[in-house]
Amino acid sequence: MTTTGRRALLTAGVSAAAAAALSGCTSEEPAPRRPGAAELEAERVARAEAALRLRSVTASRTLLERYDAALAAHPALAPRLNPLRRSVAAHAVALGEGGTTVRPATAAPTGAPSSAAASSPVSASPSTSAKPTASPVPVATDPRAVLRELATAERTASDAHTAALLTAPPEYARLLASVAAAGAAHAYLLTEGARA
Repeated sequence: MTTTGRRALLTAGVSAAAAAALSGCTSEEPAPRRPGAAELEAERVARAEAALRLRSVTASRTLLERYDAALAAHPALAPRLNPLRRSVAAHAVALGEGGTTVRPATAAPTGAPSSAAASSPVSASPSTSAKPTASPVPVATDPRAVLRELATAERTASDAHTAALLTAPPEYARLLASVAAAGAAHAYLLTEGARA
């Protein structure tokens, strides 16, 4: 082999090595890592819990709106309804902690408390925030009918919280059980308790 042949062969080898080295520097990013089964399950559980919290908060906020409407229509019921309303407002805040934004749907009506628990938002994603209702909550003209309607709304919210116990994580299930029990007590106080 001649010197020129050896140089050509050597030059070709060096060029090929340099091209290989350079192509390694400019190669595309590696494919993203696929999440494992445990990560996918954790994400599914987190989404399910967030949805559960949103449903629970919505049930309590709907109940709170009913109290606000009742107090606005019947201010004379304030001494009887204000303690229950404060409790419902505290439940809405507690149920929303850790993942759901809760904003007051309406300003506190005349005779309603302006407690911090009823008006302070719970931090989290704005996309899950409760929005004010477009139409006002209908309220009966008879105060006794209003109390019965509120008792029914309390039972409905209590039943929703009780049903959610089956899928709730343990700590949240305990909170839901407490709120459901309080709702049953409120329903009693609004109807049977008044007769005693």
